Order: sequence, then structure tokens, then C-alpha cells
Amino acid sequence: MSKEIPNVESSRRRFLQGTAAAGALSLAPGFVMRPRTASAATLGNVHTEAAKAAKGLAAGRQVSLTIMQPSGSLGNVKPVADKFTAETGIEIKYLEVPLGEINQKVLLEAVSKTGAFDIALPATFGIPDLAESGILVNMDQYAGKYEPEGFQDDALFSIGDYYKGSLYGYQTDGDTYVMFYNKDWLDNLDENKGFADKHGYKLKVPDTWEELDAMMAWFHRPDKGMYGGALYRTQFFLAWEWWGRFHAKGSYPLDDDLNPQINNDGGVAALEEMLAASEHLYPGARTNGLFENFEAFGAGDKFANIGWGGTQKFLNSDKSMIKGRMAFGSMPGGMVDGKLLRTPYFNWGWNYVVSSVSAEPEIAYLFTLYACSPAMSTIAVRDPGGYFDPFRGAHYEDAEIAGTYSPEFLAVHKQSMRGSIPDLYLKGQGEYFDELRVNLGAADAGTKTPKKALDDTARSWERITRRMGKRSQKVQWAFLKSIYPADIRGRLK
Repeated sequence: MSKEIPNVESSRRRFLQGTAAAGALSLAPGFVMRPRTASAATLGNVHTEAAKAAKGLAAGRQVSLTIMQPSGSLGNVKPVADKFTAETGIEIKYLEVPLGEINQKVLLEAVSKTGAFDIALPATFGIPDLAESGILVNMDQYAGKYEPEGFQDDALFSIGDYYKGSLYGYQTDGDTYVMFYNKDWLDNLDENKGFADKHGYKLKVPDTWEELDAMMAWFHRPDKGMYGGALYRTQFFLAWEWWGRFHAKGSYPLDDDLNPQINNDGGVAALEEMLAASEHLYPGARTNGLFENFEAFGAGDKFANIGWGGTQKFLNSDKSMIKGRMAFGSMPGGMVDGKLLRTPYFNWGWNYVVSSVSAEPEIAYLFTLYACSPAMSTIAVRDPGGYFDPFRGAHYEDAEIAGTYSPEFLAVHKQSMRGSIPDLYLKGQGEYFDELRVNLGAADAGTKTPKKALDDTARSWERITRRMGKRSQKVQWAFLKSIYPADIRGRLK
């Protein structure tokens, strides 16, 4: 499968030209091609040029910017902000909020308009709701003026930066799902012979969900203190695994008219298979949260886990008993029309955005451009205790970052980032996914059949779409489909 980096700007341009030609955007605001003026910036010096421009705009004035960031990310933000202050004289202040509340805090500012912050770091999946609220600056005008040609080409996932064709933020965190495996168990000769005798192929990093499920079942021996997997089964995380399993069946979640497809045969089969796999997980799968999961897999008595760069930071630390004894893989795929379809999945991430009630929106934008440049973002990602994971090509060449994550993990992470499908970046994303989570949880608890759980979700999605405005949602869905990775886009129906 091709692993080319999706060119979001090119896809955006094709989408806008095509829809404009069809007249679909005649009444839709914000759909303009981004004009680009001559700029001295290049990918190598964009941070320097951004700082120079910000300093010029602030000349003769006392200017400060306030950044609202999720708790735990100051180590990613402050080293870069300190350099920005040193180069520009612009003071940076910090407003820290719980990571689970930051999207709501940004949204509240659309109503209160207090000017409490200039820049924020919401989770990427919240960009559509925040853009629709009016609290985010549409960055097109500033990017056209300051962003150098090719700036997004080195960013391995930038789909979530755009809403209805316009730029609203810069991705600053590479949260693609990655698989973790107990390499000692994979390499065990006796286990390989026994598994091959039963299944007809040797143990390996699984290509498909079917292979993963078979391997977890093989290694699940609770009476011997061995467990097939540590995959999440709490309600919040269930939807993410199902999203990957569903796409690997070869379908989009919605058709072009926004009719849900999640309850088709593939969706039901994906859920049935996921529930069957639940029988081969460790006892804490239904209760343990994020950090408990890290610790559980780090004990070394489980075969498989799913997670992000943050998972690897823990597992590659001295707190983990499985450090140096892991194999890695992109999220498994499925066989569609006789060929393997992999659908890696980007499901979180933090995004630098600018408040529309900031007194200094242009300077604030320049800070986001500065912070997300190859040079400065490398400094941010180096923090071993922070949230930001690699998201630019330059990060994978940095020795300090390689030491934190391990070269073996980074090779898989980079490949997964390049080909990741997006989350459901529609207005009301939280509502759509909350309905999905509740019903998947009911199926996992046995109170609904898989088919009923997904039928109920589909009906709820139809109501949400009507309430959000079907016409507007169709415009964003058409745009989102146009920037799915090309090799995946061509195989989904």
C-alpha cells in the first residue's frame, strides 16, 4: 500500500474547485482559496521569520500573550515560548486547565468573550465545534501571508487542522493508534510451532484484526498468569477500537447524503468480533483507565496492547518490565476484495488555535506558526514527560526523541501517521461519539445485541445531523472524505 504523505492543501484545493464548480458552495461562508503573498520564510527558517514578524508588529508596545494549555503539557509549551520571548520581547503567560475540560473552556469563551487567553491547545476532534462557535480565528489570511510553501508537507497528519476547507489550527501532537506486542512470546519457538499447527501460519506482528484476535486467544491462559491482551474496554475507549475495526471492513461511517452506514453488515461484524476478543483480555480491561493500562501492559504478562506515543514513553522507561522486549505494528486492517486494507487511526492530538477575541490575533498566529515549525516543535516533542508526540518528519531524525521512544517504535509510528484516517471531524463530534460509546458499552455488557446497538446509534446520529444542520454537515463531510489518505479513500465505499 502506498505510504505517501497526504497533501491536505492539494486535496483542499481540489475539493474547493470541484464543489465551487458544482455550485455547492455558493452560500457557504469561508470557502475561499488562500491567497499567498511573497514570504522570506522557508521550512528551515520559518521560526526565525515568524519571530521577526511578531517583533515588528509589537514594536514600541508592551505585548503579552496568554496560552491556555491542558495540564501536563507545560513542559512541551514553555521551552518554545521562552525562546519566542527571547527573540521578540513578547511575554508569554500560561493558563492551565484539566486536559478533559480544555475544549469546553475554549467553547465557553465564545459566549463570555473575556479575552482570558489568546492561544489555546484543544483536542483536535473539537475543532469543528469550536470553529462553528466563532471562537477560533480562521487562519487562512495569516497563513497566506506567513506560512511558507510546503509547511504542511512535513507535517504527517494535518487533516484535523482544517474545517470546511479553511485552516483553524496547527497540529502539535501525533496521536495515531499503534499496537504493542510481547516480542518474547512472538519469538518463542514452541509457541510458534503450536500456533502454526493450529492456524497454518506462524506468529508475527498481525496484519489483520482476525490475526490479532487469534493470537490473543492463543496466549490467553489466565490459570498460568498469561493474558491475550490489554486492549481498553472502558466505555470511553471502546469507540476508538471499533472505529478502526469498522473502517477495515471497507466502509465510510456515512454515505454522501449523511445516512449512517455504521450498522451495515461490516459494522455489525466488526462489533461482534470486538466483543469476542474481549474474552481474551486481562481482568482490568473494563475498569482501568489510561495510566493503569500503561502499568498493566508494562508488567510483561500480556501479549498485545493498543495506544499512542505516550504509552511508549512509559513502556520504554525504567518503570516498565517489558522495556526492550516489544514489537510494534500499525493498527491491524482487514481483507477487502481479497487485498489487505490498513486504516491507521488518528484519534486525539492537541492543536494550536487562536482566539477570535484576542487583542493580538496576528501575533498570536505567528506564535503558533513559530511553535509548530520543524525546529521549535522538535524542542517541544523532546520533553519525555509531556503530551506532544512526533508529528513532523524532522522529529524522527532527532537523537533525543529516538532515545525517549526507541527507533523501532518511531519507524512504525511514522508509517502510521502518514496513513491515518481521521476522527469524525463534524460539528457535534462529541455527541455522535457519545451515542456510539453508550451503545457499544451496552453491547459489551450484553444488554443489547450488536445489531440493535448499532441501529440505535444510527437513529441517534440521524437526529444529531438534523439538529446540527444537514446541509452544513454535508459540506464538511464532503471535504473530510476528500482528504482521507488517497490509498484508503479509493477503497472505502
